[in-house]
Amino acid sequence: MLAYYAERFDSVEINYSFYRKPTPKILEGWAAQVPERFRFALKAWQRITHQKRLRDCSDLVESFADAARTLGGRLAPVLYQLPPNFKADLPLLRDFLHQLPRDLRSAFEFRHASWFADETYAALRDAGAALCIAESDDLATPPVQTASFGYLRLRRLDYDSAALTKWADFARTFSGEVFVYFKHEDEARGPAFAKEFSELMISA
Repeated sequence: MLAYYAERFDSVEINYSFYRKPTPKILEGWAAQVPERFRFALKAWQRITHQKRLRDCSDLVESFADAARTLGGRLAPVLYQLPPNFKADLPLLRDFLHQLPRDLRSAFEFRHASWFADETYAALRDAGAALCIAESDDLATPPVQTASFGYLRLRRLDYDSAALTKWADFARTFSGEVFVYFKHEDEARGPAFAKEFSELMISA
């Protein structure tokens, strides 16, 4: 299945790593199934984001990073997705950002609107971390760039061609790589959206 997917797309976001830290053996197995151009984005372990809630977890961050490095050049950014009830705490965020390994790219998805402020964006810029631009039917992240690379999670149930074109135009404004992921759901429309989006990016 992974090899089939990798023939059609350039990257995948791994949710498994949120529930369980992947072992080097697992990551090596994934990497062996895909071409060199393919990238894996790993969602950070829930022990970091949901249980510790970014506090006193430098050992967990480094342990996760050590595992992620197994992917080498096939590693996309690590996504730190915070819980919906996690309100803005700038001192905590700045402290956590200082703990991040500088050899790995990081993106942050905030799911409480209190984070959407200039102070948050400045903290991310200072650390070279990306604001994850997430769009769902319930909440939309402001389209603010805080790093040279981009990380977009497009989670609405439906996207027409006009909406996909708008997002493709936005993706082109980044100077570095842009990682875009669509929602997986029962109707399996995400791959169709991803295919059309990829075609829009290629045709530009």
